[in-house]
Amino acid sequence: MIRTHGLNHISLSVRDPDASLAFYSALFGVREYYRDEGTIQALGPGEHDVLVFERRPQHGVRGGIHHFGFRLVSPGDIDAAVEEAERAGGTVLRRGEHCPGQPYLYVADPDGYEIEIWYEPATA
Repeated sequence: MIRTHGLNHISLSVRDPDASLAFYSALFGVREYYRDEGTIQALGPGEHDVLVFERRPQHGVRGGIHHFGFRLVSPGDIDAAVEEAERAGGTVLRRGEHCPGQPYLYVADPDGYEIEIWYEPATA
């Protein structure tokens, strides 16, 4: 087995990298650390997380990616996540609980990518 820090980055094909940066900054607090003429790379929210927004004509085409997720620190943050997602320009797709006390929310970003925001307690 190869030792890693886990999944490091995801690169999304987007219509407007600046709009994507604004959305993910407002919702998750990511911050820009690199850009060139067609790409913006953003750090966060996790210590080793990188989101890459690449301007491409086929933006929003999910291909084999169904969704990607961000895990909440507290289950009580789900209502605030709904409000922040809508305020950031996202579209709430559905919400509920995987099981009692483990809420989830699915939201579409401005390019239509589906994001799961959920709570799951830490495992031993």
